Amino acid sequence: MRVLVTGGCGFIGSHFVKRLVSGGDEVVVLDKLTYSGRKENLDSVDCNLAVGDIADPEAVAQAAVGCKAIVNFAAETHVDRSILGATDFGRTEFFGTQVLLEEVRRTGARFVQVSTDEVYGDLERGGSAKETDPANPSSPYSVAKAAGDLHVPAYVRTFGVNASITRGSNTYGPRQYPEKLVPLFVTNALDGQPLPVYGDGRQVRDWLHVDDHCAGVEFVLREGRPGEIYNIAGGNERENIEITHRIVELTGVSPSLVRYVTDRPGHDRRYSLDSSKLRSLGWEPTRDFEEGLADTVDWYRSNRSWWEPIKSGEYLDYYRRQYAERLA
Repeated sequence: MRVLVTGGCGFIGSHFVKRLVSGGDEVVVLDKLTYSGRKENLDSVDCNLAVGDIADPEAVAQAAVGCKAIVNFAAETHVDRSILGATDFGRTEFFGTQVLLEEVRRTGARFVQVSTDEVYGDLERGGSAKETDPANPSSPYSVAKAAGDLHVPAYVRTFGVNASITRGSNTYGPRQYPEKLVPLFVTNALDGQPLPVYGDGRQVRDWLHVDDHCAGVEFVLREGRPGEIYNIAGGNERENIEITHRIVELTGVSPSLVRYVTDRPGHDRRYSLDSSKLRSLGWEPTRDFEEGLADTVDWYRSNRSWWEPIKSGEYLDYYRRQYAERLA
């Protein structure tokens, strides 16, 4: 079918576009091409790219012509950036999602809202979040995502739209913008730069390879029920410091590059998802974590031409604001 993928030039979105195209779908990408949206992520992919904002109804309507489904990856995604300034997060995550739902209300297209485990908040005391658990976000980013998600069941109930939500755990893999833990630490290590570990490094995240995440989203696109939420988890809970030490080993750098720095405000200690609902329907992750992490490190080692130009200009300004004082 013809599918509109918003945010399709970003990390997970571009992998999803490639997956759909390889499976025979016709794909239109709508992307604002902000700092992390990169056209080269879709090099050699047979899709149509429209440059525009999901918060612009006209841009959405033009891109969605003839599309039988819309999958929304468009988002401001980084917690650290949301702490530095949250305005764009509300516009994209909340208002942008509403614009997309108005479009599917008008056309009858299928809609999938791609969300995050962070909307459930901190699970330091144990257990794993189920789809029926209430949202309890604790950062400007996760608040914006949770607010956008709330549109979906409201539009299903009020207008009868065919819409579902996915919530994925921490995703890693090739072509991830180097501000998140894995690509930041890998590229810093390859350049002999410090690896700034927040606080004691004992924060726990569940790690999901981007291929498995995309497979889960596609499964929900094809099989998901209106109004339902589906957790997509990797089943690989690790402390951040464990990931850090593994990256040190895989890159062969000195452990002295690891630097403990002041934690970020309100840093959640643990995220964990119960994905038994989606697994019971037939999806399950296939990528081994150790193998997937090693492959990811190898990709960054072999593709300096992709990430080296990124780590200048706007990125360098952001990095200095975020880490200069912490690393001083």
